Amino acid sequence: MSDGPLADDAPVFVISVAATLAGMHPQTLRQYDRLGLVSPGRAPGRGRRYSAHDIVMLREVQRLSQAEGINLAGVKRILALEDQVAALRARVAELQADLEAAAAAMARREQEVHASYRRDLVQVSRRDVLPWRPPSH
Repeated sequence: MSDGPLADDAPVFVISVAATLAGMHPQTLRQYDRLGLVSPGRAPGRGRRYSAHDIVMLREVQRLSQAEGINLAGVKRILALEDQVAALRARVAELQADLEAAAAAMARREQEVHASYRRDLVQVSRRDVLPWRPPSH
């Protein structure tokens, strides 16, 4: 077992603590869970357990709904789109890493091919070489 800090997504806070940390009433957290805005983990007894990431999301839902005036359906859509953007950014980063690895492999292969060229000098007599002359019209 690790003695380090908990991961941001570790479900450790009971609903009363999460509500206090988020500055909300526990019933609001239950409503957000029912609406699928923030889905906490569950303890063996089926009690909700919130992570530090969940607390951040609860605050964001509150900010969007209260400060920005967005209804909860709109908030849910915004959060879904933000998740989609994050997934796409991760995929782009993955593809860029793959592309960089492929480019590095191609560069190594090109160096190998160039290193394999024979660099022998071949002696040629002057009479074997014909000067080029443009065609006469």
